[in-house]
Amino acid sequence: MLVLGIDAHKRTHTVVAVDEAGRKLGQHTTTSATTADHLELVRWADHFGADRRWAVEDCRHLSRRLERDLLTAGEAIVRVPTKMMAHARDAARTYGKSDPIDALAVARAALREPDLPAARLDDETRQVRLLVDHREDLIAERTRQINRLRWHLHELDPAWDPPERSLNRYKQLDEIIARLADFDGLVARLALELATSIRTLTVRINDLEREITVLVRTLAPTLLTRPGIGVLTAAKLLGETADITRFRNKDAYARHTGTAPLPVWSGNRTRHRLAHTGNRQLNCAIHRIAVTQSRCHPDARAFIARRIASGNTPSEARRALKRRLSDLVYRDLLHDASNAASHPSALAA
Repeated sequence: MLVLGIDAHKRTHTVVAVDEAGRKLGQHTTTSATTADHLELVRWADHFGADRRWAVEDCRHLSRRLERDLLTAGEAIVRVPTKMMAHARDAARTYGKSDPIDALAVARAALREPDLPAARLDDETRQVRLLVDHREDLIAERTRQINRLRWHLHELDPAWDPPERSLNRYKQLDEIIARLADFDGLVARLALELATSIRTLTVRINDLEREITVLVRTLAPTLLTRPGIGVLTAAKLLGETADITRFRNKDAYARHTGTAPLPVWSGNRTRHRLAHTGNRQLNCAIHRIAVTQSRCHPDARAFIARRIASGNTPSEARRALKRRLSDLVYRDLLHDASNAASHPSALAA
């Protein structure tokens, strides 16, 4: 089995071919990151035989087009986490850091780890992620503008203090825009521009939420039935998980979400601590579900009570709940993916 390690960059890609023992057989660097150059890589790899596998450092903002072209050409690709590749580079006898050294480290890491995730073409979950990320960017921009607007309103009239969390409502913004018409000067003009921009952003944010809602209700109807999971949380879970079938089992998914506890005991007392690894966006979404359920869901409250009675601290009990929720999310996403595969017409509609 030949392994071709790829160090991907914005404009060029460097490929190193190694045999089963990790010995370097050849090296090739593209002149650009276009589809034509990616197909040239395939023709270059044909000189080594058909029994091959590509290994790409997992940085999909740089390698997405490369992966798509190779997959379309019928090639098999695995993704190597950056941390794993760095460890392989440090263990080598070569010194320094260069594109060929990094590509060689990627190939050797892929040889050492047989169960790396396989790359696949993007599906509808990427649309959800792009929409969610864009909505979050717009919310962050709206928050910055709201903060500036509040200072301008305070300068115009110190007694003018809109209620907290009210500047994302059309009624409140329309009232501010109407009242600013009575003021003159540069500060009033800037405040009016900000208020108008905030209203425009709010319209766009609400439109995106409706678009996300339609997609999520089609892709994850089972997930939405879970207490504590709303449309936006489900969208975050869908987008960050991508293809749920790429995980071998619920334990691998828990490792990806950062909810699998780490053993930290020595001696007679068995303990685990919080894991800071995994996808932190997924971990944050599961944490929100756990907080919501521990406050208002009877089953979750009973689960936490049992864990505390058995000797866990409240933090440990909540971490155990997050691990349980990770398993449930995995099961629901797997069920929804199976239904979507068996009924593609509904998804297309």
